[in-house]
Amino acid sequence: MSLKDDVEAVDKSKEEYTLNTEETSFDPVAVRKLIWKQDLRIIPLTAGIYLLCFLDRSNIGNAKTLNSEAGESLLQQAHMTNYEFTISLMVFLVAYAVFEVPSNYFLKRCKPSRWIAFLMFAWGACTIGLGGAKNYATVTAVRFLLGMFEAGLFPGLVFYLTFWYRTEERSMRVAIILASATLAGAFGGAIAYGVGHMKNVQGLAAWRWLFILEGIPSCVSSVAVWLILPDYPEEASWLSTPERELAVARLEFEGSKGNAPSLTWETAKTTLLDWRLWIHYIIYFGISAPFSSLSLFTPTITAGLGYAGLQAQLMTVPPYAVAYVVSIVTAWSSDYFNARALHSAVLSIIGAVGFMASALLPADAYHARYGCLLVASSGAFSCIPPLLGWLSSNMHTTAAAGLAIALNVSFGAPGQIVGVWIYKADEKDQGFPTGHWTNTAMLFMVAVGCVGLRLYYRRMNLGIKKSGSNTREFSY
Repeated sequence: MSLKDDVEAVDKSKEEYTLNTEETSFDPVAVRKLIWKQDLRIIPLTAGIYLLCFLDRSNIGNAKTLNSEAGESLLQQAHMTNYEFTISLMVFLVAYAVFEVPSNYFLKRCKPSRWIAFLMFAWGACTIGLGGAKNYATVTAVRFLLGMFEAGLFPGLVFYLTFWYRTEERSMRVAIILASATLAGAFGGAIAYGVGHMKNVQGLAAWRWLFILEGIPSCVSSVAVWLILPDYPEEASWLSTPERELAVARLEFEGSKGNAPSLTWETAKTTLLDWRLWIHYIIYFGISAPFSSLSLFTPTITAGLGYAGLQAQLMTVPPYAVAYVVSIVTAWSSDYFNARALHSAVLSIIGAVGFMASALLPADAYHARYGCLLVASSGAFSCIPPLLGWLSSNMHTTAAAGLAIALNVSFGAPGQIVGVWIYKADEKDQGFPTGHWTNTAMLFMVAVGCVGLRLYYRRMNLGIKKSGSNTREFSY
């Protein structure tokens, strides 16, 4: 297809790519005050929600090795093999993939505050239920339910931000929310270290207390989310009338609308057949393997670096802490320079180099390989927020954005399934080469995809300018 044909196709591809050329100017002081007010109300709350979600999802990695030297870990007391443990992780991801798109539909249909509160209570209850699991079948069944209820949260939160923020404002806020996952990883290691001392309190092993104590906050917090999470700007009673009008007006062309129609078959068909979106999905597939494997196997990886027992839990904290700082800085920079593709490409290469160096180093080079884990974690986690901001910035209707974001994260689920298989227990003495080399390849694929799609969008924008079309230019 020629460049002219591409441009003409975009011109005809529904209203989501079009934009009134008449720009409205807003008082910058009023805009800054409004955004700050929104941030204070929305961002800490949504980041806290995702922190609890990720804590409840990834704590099974801590439970796997917690107090294993005393024969009191999840695997030992539930009589599970490493293979069965991996299956239970994979079942979670199957449910996660299947229920993401329906969940985003219900988020819009039921209002964000109500739907997210329901999901929180449900996954918190599932996490508490894991504390009572006695065998492989129970662990696997509850993990499926946990995946079903957690599936809608992250794509739902990315979708939710489109109700409140313009394109150039989203990556930083997505980063803060996503970075709370790295904080959850850090907290998870620290909490596991502390809970590890609760041996047989009330007759329960420490790993059971880990699930119970980390599930309760999600259930309790769901009530607060139902009551205080704002849904749409036009309904926000905590904004003054001028602020509500400004919030709605500034998002007329760059945000989703609370009163916009729900997903129709025509919108779904257009979104599903848009091939450029599938490149976004493939890129997200690539980043999902390292994200998943690090989230679930960091305690296992640190145990393979010469750390044992509760110390292995504690040594999972620094990689997540460093990744948190790098994620925030990267997201700010990608928004400031409006260059999300290049930021993700550079960070994915950094992550790939970290994994590659760890694979090439001798298995007993513990300190050097721990340093590589810090680098790999920083790169793998930090390149995700710009990717999500990049996708949402190129969708301009509520229904299309909700579907595309959910499909993007759903497409990452197969990548996460890859991630649960690549760190093999029998490769511990070899330094887990399969895991490190697989993540290296995945991250290099992400870099190539980002650069290639950026070049395509740049080419499209040049064609749009030459044609004199009023079609909205693509963000890259």
